Amino acid sequence: MQKAIQGITIAHFYETYRDKLKMELVTGEAGLHRLIREGSINRPSLALTGFFKYFANKRIQVLGAAEMTYLKTLPQPRQIEIINEMADRQIPCLVLTRNFNPTHPMLVVAEERNLPLFRTPLITMNYVNLATLCIDNEFAPATTEHATTLDIKGIGVLLRGTSGVGKSECALALIERGHSLVSDDLTVIKLLDERELMATSRPLNRGYMECRGIGIINIAEMFGIKSIRVEKRIDMVVSLVEWTPDVVEERTGLEENYYEILGKKIPHIVLYVRPGRDMARLVEVAALTQALKKMGHDPAKDFNDRLIAFMTRQAENPDKVVRLADVEERQG
Repeated sequence: MQKAIQGITIAHFYETYRDKLKMELVTGEAGLHRLIREGSINRPSLALTGFFKYFANKRIQVLGAAEMTYLKTLPQPRQIEIINEMADRQIPCLVLTRNFNPTHPMLVVAEERNLPLFRTPLITMNYVNLATLCIDNEFAPATTEHATTLDIKGIGVLLRGTSGVGKSECALALIERGHSLVSDDLTVIKLLDERELMATSRPLNRGYMECRGIGIINIAEMFGIKSIRVEKRIDMVVSLVEWTPDVVEERTGLEENYYEILGKKIPHIVLYVRPGRDMARLVEVAALTQALKKMGHDPAKDFNDRLIAFMTRQAENPDKVVRLADVEERQG
């Protein structure tokens, strides 16, 4: 189910990203419950001149060198008036870059209105870029999948299947071969920048797996910290399905199938589970094949092209024995 984000509190944003953004709370701690309601950053240059018609009041307000220099040219009563007008519009907070000290009127209004006021040593452009990425991550559309996610040679694989089909056992075998676990059984997925699906686990069960008959195991302690990934882009989906005599399995790989998550279509293959099949090896080969496709090499298409060329050459010379080497030399 997709999760809709209505807003995040200043407290959550500050606690989560203050080290990355080097933010320091100057005043306004009582207002940390305020909400950031838009996933972007605003520099209120026009607002400081008194123009509020298109003021983006739902965003974090960042004041850099230009804004602070202009503000200091105004008399203190006018500064108080302008900052009060901004506060009247329920802005989430003010952030001063380059370690600027707030003006006295700014401190007065922030303390009176319980308006969080921060400062950071970062230059304005760097802060805006970093903060935008952080907020994008918070506001990104999200969902959960009953699936296990692994990093197999750089390919993010979402492993689906009904309960008891063997997802965790397959994942465990892949981890033993040197691949990394992202999440077991329940995967949290975010759509970042409307472009890529990022998978992670819930913090509570990160690095743990449940194996039927054994119980909960700690992957990092058993296989080392390299066997754990915090997050990974999803490149393909593999569904494990119990084999039945009436199923028709894919034999050539020419047909492209997709699985949709948050409106994005991801390459999808179905592997049937039956006695004697090494499912971990099949998933590994599927991931490596996907890696080849991303590099522009599709084994099924390459073989199909060779076959068509061979059949065409044979049709052109029905009385001659056509050798594959001759066909490849002609193609070259």
